[in-house]
Amino acid sequence: QVQLVESGGRLVQSGGSLRLSCAASGRTFSSYSMGWFRQAPGKEREFVAAISRSGGSTSFADTVKGRFTISRDNAKNTVYLQMNNLKPEDTALYYCAATMRFFITVVGSEYDHWGQGTQVTVSS
Repeated sequence: QVQLVESGGRLVQSGGSLRLSCAASGRTFSSYSMGWFRQAPGKEREFVAAISRSGGSTSFADTVKGRFTISRDNAKNTVYLQMNNLKPEDTALYYCAATMRFFITVVGSEYDHWGQGTQVTVSS
């Protein structure tokens, strides 16, 4: 079992940057592939980024590719989402999630554990 707590979300101007963090409890963090998802009001949850257990493999949604990066520090049980050149359409509640699957996945239903989310608001 792992518990996830996101932080770092806030109001930022268009073109700005934010770094989200997701801290995981437990001693098996390195056994999980991790993902970030987001949900805007009135829209379905969507995949943002994912990273493998070792951090050697990553995947990004086309809408954030080139602007967002994902990384992890297994010694600190934390995964990060660095968001640059933010746009108003990036406004959403951002969730991190963990899956025991070996290969990273973009499918939300394949993640076993979810955090409560952190709000990112980008003003134009």
